[in-house]
Amino acid sequence: MTAERVFDLSTHTVRELNQALHDVAGGTPSRFKVVNAMGDHALAVGIDAAVQVEIHGHVGYYCAGMNKHAVVTVHGNAATGLAENIMSGCVRVKGNASQSAAATGRGGLVVIEGDASARCGISMKGVDIVVHGSVGHMSAFMAQKGRLVVCGDAGAALGDSIYEAELYVRGKLADLGADCEEKEMTAEHRASLGILLREAAVDLDPGEFRRFGSARRLYHFNIDHADAY
Repeated sequence: MTAERVFDLSTHTVRELNQALHDVAGGTPSRFKVVNAMGDHALAVGIDAAVQVEIHGHVGYYCAGMNKHAVVTVHGNAATGLAENIMSGCVRVKGNASQSAAATGRGGLVVIEGDASARCGISMKGVDIVVHGSVGHMSAFMAQKGRLVVCGDAGAALGDSIYEAELYVRGKLADLGADCEEKEMTAEHRASLGILLREAAVDLDPGEFRRFGSARRLYHFNIDHADAY
């Protein structure tokens, strides 16, 4: 079993941490523990190996960005751009996340155990996002593929200009964005959502959620409907 490597950010630099993560041989299991994170930006970015990273403290912008294969857990809150462009693996935040969490994510799983601010899942392209709490306005804006699950409430303009992503909301909904509408919640959707909830360690009944998706009216520009864009 590979020994855990500890990086203390009161004595190590972010560059040293990220370089060590990049130097791990692809597919080799390894564990990293990061302590004294105090809002540092770009922690654990660009990982391309099956490593486990435990970050203790709050993190700044773009933590775990471009993640591939790794499991990154933040024991604190996260600033803007958490797990931006995630490709695979899992990023979990034990606290809250600021704006644009999992923006443009193409794969993997992002779990936010608190609330997420505005534009959560903006332009998502295949990532699964599970928010234990609520999300802010314009979440899943221009979402193209993947699933956003909100166990709490959703802010204004949810799913604005959405393509083919699936949105699930358990709590209250402020309103829907352009071309987003409520969809039928079938037994197949409940089963799929149940698997995702268990993976995200959420003990809730999938039947309590409503499903939303694209009305498909904005796929092609139509001058007669210009006021809808």
